[in-house]
Amino acid sequence: MMSKFFSFTASRDWFYRYSFAKAGLRAQSANLGDGTIMHCWVPKIIKSSKPNLLLLHGFGANAMWQYGQHLHIFTSRFNVYVPDLLFFGESYTSRPERTESFQAQCVMRLMEANGVHRMNLVGISYGGFVGYSMASQFQENIEKVVLCCAGVCLEEKDMENGLFAVPNLDEAARILLPQTAEKLRELMRFSFVMCKDYVKEKRELIQAILHGRNLSVLPKITQPALIIWGEKDQIFPLELGHRLKRHVGESSQLVIIKNAGHAVNLEKAKEFAKYLKSFLIDSAAFPSPYPGSLTDFIHDKNDG
Repeated sequence: MMSKFFSFTASRDWFYRYSFAKAGLRAQSANLGDGTIMHCWVPKIIKSSKPNLLLLHGFGANAMWQYGQHLHIFTSRFNVYVPDLLFFGESYTSRPERTESFQAQCVMRLMEANGVHRMNLVGISYGGFVGYSMASQFQENIEKVVLCCAGVCLEEKDMENGLFAVPNLDEAARILLPQTAEKLRELMRFSFVMCKDYVKEKRELIQAILHGRNLSVLPKITQPALIIWGEKDQIFPLELGHRLKRHVGESSQLVIIKNAGHAVNLEKAKEFAKYLKSFLIDSAAFPSPYPGSLTDFIHDKNDG
C-alpha cells in the first residue's frame, strides 16, 4: 500500500511541477547564509504594477500539493510566491530553532532576498501559524492575511481538556507523520498529509507549536484577516476558529465551510477559492474594517 502511495506522490509531484511552470512560476533555491536553504516557486516575470501574494503550506509533502488547484486564480492578478517551509520539500536548515517565529523570520528573509517588502499572505494549517507570526513580527510588510484551519489560539492544556481527537503530543506527531500503512490510513481519515523526509525535525516542529502554548501571550495582529475553517475539522476543531476570531477582533472575519474537515482547501476547493478571491481581489465583498464582526459566513455545499 505504501509503495503504491509513493508512486502516486511521484506522479502527482510531476503534474504539479508542470502546472506551476505553466502558471508562470519557476523553482528557485535561496541560500540565506546561516545553514538555511529555502526553496520557493517565484514568478518568471515580476510586474511591479501587481501586488505580491505569499502562499504558505501546511503539513504536507511540499507547497505544490496544497496550492496547485488555486494558482490560476491568482497568477494573473498577483506576483505569486510559494515557498517550501523548512523541512518540507527542498527547504532545510542546520540551525536548531523549530518555532514558527523562526520559520516566519526565514520566510521574510527569503522574500526580501527576492526584493519583496510588502505582501498579502495565505497560510493553511501549520502555514497559518507561520503566517500569523509574520503578520505579528512584520506589521509594515504584511497587508492582508488569510488563515485557514490554523489553530494559532490553541493552548497546551486543550489536549488534556479533551478538545482534540488525540490525547497527547506524541500521538499527534504519530498521526501527522505517518510511518506505517495503518497510521497513513488513520491520517487519511483526519486530513491529507504525507511526510517521509525530515521526520525527526517535523516532529520537533509539532512539539514546538504545542509545548507551553498559552493564549495570554499570543500577540494580536492588526491587518485585515479572513479566517476560514472546515466545520468538521478534527485536527484543529472549529472552537479554535471562533477563539481566533475573538482574539483578533474586528479586523477579522470568520468563514465556516460546512461538510468540510481540516483539508478544506482540497475538500471544498471551489468554495475555498471563492472566499480567497472575494477577500484578496474583490475587496468590496469584505470591506475593512468589517461590519458585523461577530457574524460568521457559513457556506453550505448547496449554496450557489
